[in-house]
Amino acid sequence: MKYGYVRVSTKDQNIARQIDAMNTCGENLDKVYVDKSSGKDFERDAYQEMIKDLECGDEVFIKSIDRLGRNYDQIIEQWNFLTKIKEVDLIVLDFPLLDTRDKEESLTGKFISDLVLQILSYVAQIERENIKKRQLEGIKVAKEKGIKFGRPPMEKPKNFKKAFESYEKGEMTLREAAEELNVNHVTLFKWFKKEKER
Repeated sequence: MKYGYVRVSTKDQNIARQIDAMNTCGENLDKVYVDKSSGKDFERDAYQEMIKDLECGDEVFIKSIDRLGRNYDQIIEQWNFLTKIKEVDLIVLDFPLLDTRDKEESLTGKFISDLVLQILSYVAQIERENIKKRQLEGIKVAKEKGIKFGRPPMEKPKNFKKAFESYEKGEMTLREAAEELNVNHVTLFKWFKKEKER
């Protein structure tokens, strides 16, 4: 059996481009599974349904490797599960080297596909580390320039002192004071605590 797998990250994203790739790949697919969810892991409804349906010798077509997932360590783990445990072939339409079907007089097959996948994983990991390094360097430079990160502290309302005094005298509860000042009672509790420590 020949299956297609399509994934977009959200329900609003369009699957047309991937579906079109499935329809024009020159293969008569028996079924196309579609997930509209994040690629952070493989706990997706359509993907899990496909896994249950797969049998030895089946073929799975995906448009690009990132449609399988976005974490390359997980992709390699899943790739090995599909090709070595389930014994199915994977074909990535955008990357002909990632085609595990054995072809006569061609080096393209499971070995080359595994090798290419490992290289892609290495490159992706290095890029992730470089991005993180650049972010840390950028934050350091910004801090040296005096740029502050995070939300600016919330300013206390003008009638804060009056509400604090009323609270201290027992004339109003914390929640009543929070409503009076139009702030969250947790925030107000922190403000009152600091006021008491002065």
